[in-house]
Amino acid sequence: MNVAVQAESFLEMLAAERGAAVNTLRAYARDLRDLESFAAQAGCGIAGADAGVLRDYMTGLARAGLSPRTQARRLSCLKQFYLFLTREGMRTDNPAALLDAPRLPATLPRFLTEEEVDALLGGCDVPPDDGRRWLVARAALEILYASGLRISELLVLPRRALAGDARMLLVRGKGGRERLVPLSVQARAAAEALAVRDQALRSPYLFPGRDGQRPLTRQGFDRILHDVALRAGLDPARLSPHVLRHSFATHMLARGADLRALQMLLGHADIATTQIYTHVLAERLRTVVEAHHPLAGGRKGADEQPDTQP
Repeated sequence: MNVAVQAESFLEMLAAERGAAVNTLRAYARDLRDLESFAAQAGCGIAGADAGVLRDYMTGLARAGLSPRTQARRLSCLKQFYLFLTREGMRTDNPAALLDAPRLPATLPRFLTEEEVDALLGGCDVPPDDGRRWLVARAALEILYASGLRISELLVLPRRALAGDARMLLVRGKGGRERLVPLSVQARAAAEALAVRDQALRSPYLFPGRDGQRPLTRQGFDRILHDVALRAGLDPARLSPHVLRHSFATHMLARGADLRALQMLLGHADIATTQIYTHVLAERLRTVVEAHHPLAGGRKGADEQPDTQP
């Protein structure tokens, strides 16, 4: 079996068995083509590459200035690809199994304050030139902030999601996993107003694109978000759908939500992913200790007293 067929079979497996997103499949396809070019120069080809060739490849990525996150994604692709080859009997070993992942920098998620979210939602109320555009903005922002959806999950929501008087949305997330998320009264009202406006489109989607038969694109939503930010007096560079997701999670934890419940709402397969938001819990605990610990105020007062000893 040649390399192209091996790669195609691998990508088909990811799509069929793991529900990999289209963008993930495209990225992995590019990664495998890049490795094939490197392995060809090393005189072995991708199928015959050993751990030394793969280690040299990863070292080259770092020298080329690729970010640690990009390097980590490439390594993940390689490990999964060679594991697939071993399981299919095309190799007897996984040469990528023992390669070390690059150290990722510790970064905290960017989020808006509650006041900034209020201002953003208020930006949808400015008298618009195109009424539908701002109905889309209001419905999308209300749902994103009320439920913490990913933008990919939001844009493919079916119109029938509003059927009946249900207060929950059934969402299909990464890997085809389904979960229920709450739909606030405000979010439902905004979504219903948009659905009424779009009746003539007869679209199967809650957020239809121009022709009605396909959903609104990510790029189309980004333009709407940019305009709303300007009307709200916020810097558009600070905003993205994922910033709204981070804001939802951060504000929920700050108001006492349980980390495990937040994991379910966000659709994280591993709670370790949800733990990036514990910076909020740490700050809240520090504030509580400073405000209520019996030694906190007294020790400060003692430190401020002048030394009267000779």
